[in-house]
Amino acid sequence: MEAPTAPQAPMSPQDALRRVGFLLERARESPYRVAAFRRAAEAIRLVPEEELRERAAAGTLKQIKGIGDSSAAIIGQALRGVVPAYLATLEEQHGAPLSWDGAELYAAVVGDLHVHSNWSDGGSPIDEMVLTAVELGQDWMALTDHSPRLTIANGLSRERLAQQLTHVDAINATLAGTFRLLKGIEVDIHLDGTLDQDPDMLDQLDVVTASVHSKLRQPAYEMTARMLAAVRNPRTNVLGHCTGRLVTGGRGKRPESQFDAEKVFRACLEHDVAVEINSRPERQDPPDELIELARDLGCLFSINSDAHAPGQLDMKLLGCERAERHGIPAERIVTTWPVEDVVAWAKG
Repeated sequence: MEAPTAPQAPMSPQDALRRVGFLLERARESPYRVAAFRRAAEAIRLVPEEELRERAAAGTLKQIKGIGDSSAAIIGQALRGVVPAYLATLEEQHGAPLSWDGAELYAAVVGDLHVHSNWSDGGSPIDEMVLTAVELGQDWMALTDHSPRLTIANGLSRERLAQQLTHVDAINATLAGTFRLLKGIEVDIHLDGTLDQDPDMLDQLDVVTASVHSKLRQPAYEMTARMLAAVRNPRTNVLGHCTGRLVTGGRGKRPESQFDAEKVFRACLEHDVAVEINSRPERQDPPDELIELARDLGCLFSINSDAHAPGQLDMKLLGCERAERHGIPAERIVTTWPVEDVVAWAKG
C-alpha cells in the first residue's frame, strides 16, 4: 500500500473537494470544517459538469445547497484545470508522508481491523471510508463501530448492528471482489471481562476487536482478570489499545492502565488473539516496552488506524514505523495478510 501523493491537475471538482477534506482530517482540523467540504462534494456528485461550468461562469455555484464561498472557489479552479489554491496550500502543509520511516512495512499492510464510521463516533459515511481505503491501495478493511454500552460514542444496539451488516453486504456486492469490507465491531470489555454485544450477533461478524474503555484506573489485579477473560473469549480476535493511554492531543494525557502484561500477552498467544499496534498519534499504544514483550513472546500483531475519518486511514504508517523499529516481522502482522487468510484466522 502506497502513501497518498499530491494530486496533479486536471482533477474533478468533486475529487478536489474530497482531497481537501482528507488533508484537513489528516491535520486533525475541526470535524465541522471538514464536513463543509464533504457536503459540497456530495452536493455536486450528480450535477453534470456542463451545468457546473455554466454556473461557475454565471457566478451561481452557491445557489446549489451545500456550496459556500470556499467550495465554490475550489470548484471553479478545478474546472479550469488547475490545482485549487486552497488545496495546493494544504498539500504543502499536510501532504507529506506522516513518517519518513516504516514505508517498506506500510507497503505490505493491505488491511485494517479498527475503523469507525458515522454510525458510531466517526465523522464520515461507510461508503466514504471505503472509497478512501481503495484510493490508498488497501485490499480490505473491517468496519468496527462501537458497541452499545459506549453511549457517548453512539454505540450500536443489536438492531442497529443488524442494519449495518445489511449495508456492508450491499457495499461488497457493489465492489464485486475488488475490495472487501469485513463485518466487525470494536466491542467494549465489561468489568467482568464479558463482551458488550449479544453472542449470536458476534457470531455473525467476520472479526471482533475488543477494547477497554471504562474504569481504566482499576487495580492491576482486577484489570488483568478483566482482560484475560476477554482474550480467552473465543469470539475475540484483536486486543485493542491495551493500556488505554493518551500521550498527546486535544483530549489531554492519560496514564497507562496497570495490568500483568506478560499474563495477558501469553493468553493472546495461547488463544491466537492479535495485539493491536494502535497507530493514532495520541495513543501510541502499546508502549515500546510492551510491543517488545509481545514480540518476544511470539504474539501476532495487528497494525490498525483506529480511523474516525477518511483522512486518518493512512495513520497506519505511524504504526508501521513503530513495528519496523522494533523488528516485528511482516508475517506476524495480520493486516499484511490476504483477506481470506484473515477471515479464516478470525473464525479459528
